[in-house]
Amino acid sequence: MNTLSLYRTAAAWITAGACLFITTTSCKKLLNKEPKSAFDEEYVFNSVANATSAVMGAYEAVTGLQGYGSRLSLMYPYDTDEMIGVTNTSAPDNSSRDLSRYNYRSTNAQLPGPFQLLYVGIERANTCIKNIPGMQQYTGGSALEQQQLKRLQGEALTLRALYYLELIRNWGDVPAQFEPSIDQVDLFLPKADRDSIYDRLLADLKTAADLVPWRNEAGVNIDERITKAAVKGLRARIALFRGGYSLRRGSNQMERRSDFPTYYKIARDECFDIMQRRDIHTLNPSFQSVFKDGLDSYKIDPFGEVIFELAMAKGLTGNLGYYDGPRFYVEGNSGQLGNSSIRIVPTYFYSFDSLDQRRDVTTAPYYNNADKTKTLQTLVNMTSGKFRADWINPAPTSTTQQLGINWPLLRFSDVLLMFAEAENELNNGPTPAATAAYEEVRKRGFGANAGNIGATPTDKAAFFTAIVNERFWEFGGEGIRKYDLIRWNLLAQKIEETRANYTKLLNRQAPYDKVPQHMFYKTGSATIVYGNSLYKASPSAISGFTRINWVASITSAWVTNVAQLFTPNKGELMPIPQSAIESNYRLSQDYGY
Repeated sequence: MNTLSLYRTAAAWITAGACLFITTTSCKKLLNKEPKSAFDEEYVFNSVANATSAVMGAYEAVTGLQGYGSRLSLMYPYDTDEMIGVTNTSAPDNSSRDLSRYNYRSTNAQLPGPFQLLYVGIERANTCIKNIPGMQQYTGGSALEQQQLKRLQGEALTLRALYYLELIRNWGDVPAQFEPSIDQVDLFLPKADRDSIYDRLLADLKTAADLVPWRNEAGVNIDERITKAAVKGLRARIALFRGGYSLRRGSNQMERRSDFPTYYKIARDECFDIMQRRDIHTLNPSFQSVFKDGLDSYKIDPFGEVIFELAMAKGLTGNLGYYDGPRFYVEGNSGQLGNSSIRIVPTYFYSFDSLDQRRDVTTAPYYNNADKTKTLQTLVNMTSGKFRADWINPAPTSTTQQLGINWPLLRFSDVLLMFAEAENELNNGPTPAATAAYEEVRKRGFGANAGNIGATPTDKAAFFTAIVNERFWEFGGEGIRKYDLIRWNLLAQKIEETRANYTKLLNRQAPYDKVPQHMFYKTGSATIVYGNSLYKASPSAISGFTRINWVASITSAWVTNVAQLFTPNKGELMPIPQSAIESNYRLSQDYGY
């Protein structure tokens, strides 16, 4: 299930041309030289096979550790009310620890790589978007060649939209380039208003949706290449960001434009279209199977719930399961592997209903032992759980940090909940269709037992709160929560609520007054066998069980650690990397940086 072998054949020719205004001050000199190790555009875009390789190069641009292999998926989305990033509370490091604590500086070591690579991906997509429609085969080739090239054009348009979304939701207004650098009169571009970028992307994706096939028409690697539902789902997501709140230049305030219903309608309509194709996209009946039997086992989701996943390659890209999951051993190696650097906020664990099956998929309270048994960890050491090395099948045989687990960019449950959210907003309350979409996701979380999901709210405000909560439980650890909270203008509120609830948990105040100080578990077991309840006060000892600190592991420092230096109307966005500022005299910092 890995398209990366194809991706990596693609990019040498285009990388030489990806000289961007953000990365160098000697661009003009480079562009005047003939790249010795590159193929020119005329050669690359003379056959469907070569054009395919070019588009694969646009996919590949952000699969490494500076892209979705680590930074964009595992570092940038935290801290939130669900999970926190690297938990070392030592002095500021101007790197990943400061990212987690919202201690943003333009010189942070983790900013330049993703910023530049997203523009490299855009440059590669721009080159494909320019050249593919001009190919002889695009209009004069066989029916199959024309179909293949139109699909490639649609994929390139979609990738460009994805990369711009990532830039905007992390940095706000950014330079926007929609032609290859070699065709630009001036490479030193100022920031463009994000709304104008969003509107261009929405128009591009409307075009792309007519160019790419549905999943059942797409052939091999159907989850790793963009299909029609991926285009429509991304268009819905971008529309909700366009219609949501964002931190604006000038005012330095979180604002939402008055025309937001226009964009909620786009989101609703696109999700509705996807929902009509239940023959190819629906929920997997088992929430755990989406991850354990699908993504973590390198298998295609048979239900089409995973609409689009970005391909990773073992030993080359992707730290999922190593950076974020429970620690593990590889056969024949004596050392424990994994960083376990994304930790569960204990109040997130206790926000789940005890019958919600998503809790024990999203959270992993153990480390693995060399003999394949498990050791229960303290409550504050519980890790993110959807991407686990011990769920990989076949099991890892190498100590490499790149385990090759694909990053899911869009799932069908997201489509259902975006639809429900937009319907509620547009109709001043939940329609029967919105209620059905919401309840479909919730029922799956409870093993299809409708009697356990509780009553669905019927008024607008309460239903919106239910959507906020349902997305909280459904998408934990998938890099979605932080950006949801920002577009709802709830990030500051949820951080404060988390600290307040965490303090109550520390002090065992209601509703946490019955949560155990200690947990007891059976050692030498392949699964965690608890000796006492997670929801009742703990005894002092249980014969035959080992005691581990649970609530007793929490200190005030852990409470303070959550988004420690977040500042409202500033921390919602990051500063432009200093290297980019120094390379482009038209760029400057905003938002109080």
